[in-house]
Amino acid sequence: MRFDMRVPGKSAAEIAAQYEAAIEMARWADDKGCTSIGVTEHHAADDGYMASPLMLATAMAAVTKKVPLIVGAALLPMYDPVRLAEDMTMLDHISRGRVLFILGIGYRPIEYQLYGLDYSQRGAIADAKLTRLLDVLRQASDATSMPRVTPRSFTPGRPNIAWGGGSKAAARRAGRNGLGFFAQADTPGLAETYAAAARAAGFEPGTCLLPSPEMPGAVFVHPDPDQGWREVGPYLVADAISYAEWNKDAGRPTVRLSQGRTIEELRAERAAHRVVDAAEAAEIARRWGRLPLHPLCGGIPPEIAWQYLRRVVEDVLPRLAT
Repeated sequence: MRFDMRVPGKSAAEIAAQYEAAIEMARWADDKGCTSIGVTEHHAADDGYMASPLMLATAMAAVTKKVPLIVGAALLPMYDPVRLAEDMTMLDHISRGRVLFILGIGYRPIEYQLYGLDYSQRGAIADAKLTRLLDVLRQASDATSMPRVTPRSFTPGRPNIAWGGGSKAAARRAGRNGLGFFAQADTPGLAETYAAAARAAGFEPGTCLLPSPEMPGAVFVHPDPDQGWREVGPYLVADAISYAEWNKDAGRPTVRLSQGRTIEELRAERAAHRVVDAAEAAEIARRWGRLPLHPLCGGIPPEIAWQYLRRVVEDVLPRLAT
């Protein structure tokens, strides 16, 4: 289950209600077999896309006990490494080690402008801050090192960290720092680049996740998909258009992104955004080992989003048990 908290056109009270719903959905999903809850990050977005995922993850950690949480990707160039280490350590304790922090570099120049950073130097900035972050976390485990971040992390050694991205530069950055690599798509050569960089730096390659472009990213369950598209389609279109335009402006490949700009086009694509019945949802879950949910996608109101979440438990999970 994923949350990015786009809230286009909503009032302050409605935005607060979206965040309240996200936290309550995390609590509700904790004992429903949810495989993970992910929160994402972007800045300077007209639609209010979440800029502070660690805060939402902390709120979710406080109301859950079992479900793994994923912060990804946190855009490292926008953080002070020491303060980030402190916040990560605090969240590591509150969650009792359930959080995976996926760090990334970002791809939108406006985000760098907001923070007064040189976008053309983003790789160098990321490398310097990643080195500092890992050093600070390493020193936190050494009682003789002063000054140091305190307390030590709940997770032995340091919180669980990976690097995310869709380029060979990202794969090399993950490998040479001994981190797992979470790619945005199964681009040829990424796995080999990651493994080679890790071994060259003296590390054994860790987790390398390369998602298939055929796997959907946001699935909504309705007994009548036609009606479902009428209910949530406008929100899915808003989400799809925003992502597509961001990636187009950045000159990035749009693998795994929906390109449709109308409900009809989005539906015909059968790409990242889908509205399906319970039988098809069960088939998606069997094929990919999970059912990707994005309940508040594009600013879907909570009263609508809850209906789709409950159908997964009431109508899809029983099919998977047989």
